[in-house]
Amino acid sequence: MSESTGSETTAIASALLLREGDNVAVATHDLSLGEQITVGGREISVRATVPRGHKVAIIAVPAGEKVLKYGQSIGRATRDISPGDHVHVHNLGMDDVEGTYEFAVARVVPPLPEGERPTFLGYRRANGKVGTRNYVAIVTSVNCSASTARLVADQFRGNALDAYPHIDGVVALTHGSGCGLVPTSEGGQMLMRTLRGYAAHPNVSGVLVLGLGCEMLQVDALVEQADISSDTVVRRLIIQEQGGIRATVRQAVAEIQAMLPELEERRREVCDVSELVLGLNCGGSDGYSGITANPALGVASDMLVAYGAKSVLAETPEVYGAEHLLTRRAVTREVGERLIDRIGWWRGYTEAGGGTLDNNPSPGNKAGGLTTILEKSLGAVAKAGSAELSAVYHYAEPIDTPGLGFMDTPGYDPVSVTGLVAGGANVVVFTTGRGSVLGCKPSPSIKVATNTAMYLRMHEDMDLNAGRIVDGVSSLAEVGQEIFDLILAVASGRETVSEEMDLGQDEFQPWILGTVT
Repeated sequence: MSESTGSETTAIASALLLREGDNVAVATHDLSLGEQITVGGREISVRATVPRGHKVAIIAVPAGEKVLKYGQSIGRATRDISPGDHVHVHNLGMDDVEGTYEFAVARVVPPLPEGERPTFLGYRRANGKVGTRNYVAIVTSVNCSASTARLVADQFRGNALDAYPHIDGVVALTHGSGCGLVPTSEGGQMLMRTLRGYAAHPNVSGVLVLGLGCEMLQVDALVEQADISSDTVVRRLIIQEQGGIRATVRQAVAEIQAMLPELEERRREVCDVSELVLGLNCGGSDGYSGITANPALGVASDMLVAYGAKSVLAETPEVYGAEHLLTRRAVTREVGERLIDRIGWWRGYTEAGGGTLDNNPSPGNKAGGLTTILEKSLGAVAKAGSAELSAVYHYAEPIDTPGLGFMDTPGYDPVSVTGLVAGGANVVVFTTGRGSVLGCKPSPSIKVATNTAMYLRMHEDMDLNAGRIVDGVSSLAEVGQEIFDLILAVASGRETVSEEMDLGQDEFQPWILGTVT
């Protein structure tokens, strides 16, 4: 099976053995009952229909024994498995993830790539940070001001900004909390970190902070404790003080219109690649995610880290079962233990809600070939490449340590990406196997498809196809370099498909947690 794009191609086996010693392989196309395949030097007769991206057994696995993929356990056989069997939810269950962690024993510093040091065209801010976009943000302190914020932002849609070509837009950042949320609670602090992170984001040069007036999370507390650059134009309005919605909308529009000439004067300048802060996320993962898009993104992440940039992995419930790989790469035991502490917090959090951390993958993930959270997590961690783990952040904490970091976020994509952007990510790369359509204003979202079939079906929503790796058209290193080059181009102003469609306002979704009274 091969695909031609006008360049030399390589025939691909019907099923891929990912590591020596694995007892399953990944189907590269739909395998039919009775089909004869060769995997790892073995001739195997397929005993059931195996959809592409799903697993086929290459040796017998007795009930209770480990099923191995990526050289790691992805669960245990719940019944005897024969060579050629489809391995999925009907015969594969969870494995015990409790074990002994190692710390700082597999530290890797990616080598500096050869050639000229890369640069991009960014907006350098007065506080030294660098933006990749130039937005006006309407930050709401409370849900009660959400509709008003949207009414204001709507006044700047269409051709309203045609006279300001260097301004990327006006975005209303609305959410569902802020009123009865106790400010000192864990959730109150988390929401405030998120809102302050967006207000101070280097992709934002003008901020209007909009509140109702009687909420628990006050506008003044939001603004005065945010690390906002001195060249950011900041205005604040209270609906109750302005005289209601109509009066507030009129005043807010006037305030933003007054900002625009100054913000239009901002210009991109040459910036070193080390100024990039990359958010790593995946959503709608499938059986190819850990083979194509995620490890290719890992290649790009390693290159950025080698140049001194910041790259941050997230989604704590979706590294569960693979966290031991990250603790081995931690720069210190303390950093590794911070990750384990967050895993422990999540165990308690899910138990309190009547769930467990192994309630993943989702139905879509399973349809794409992922069976257990262990399998999903092993593929997800590939986004982080091979670099040592330099820092672990709480949700929406400022990303301030060069190198590879990890941020504690849920696996729910909009919430996870919101935390990364609040932390300072000025570019996000989002890999997807089933087809995610997420945007994340004010930062651009680059979407990378894991498989060619989905890319062809949803090409208008994808920026790059990593499925060419499994098609035999491109190597992992080649696609990794393409992702790296695309990150630089997007950081310099090239629009992603999400931006072309004006997506990313509704995907602002802070993690809502804490005491509400």
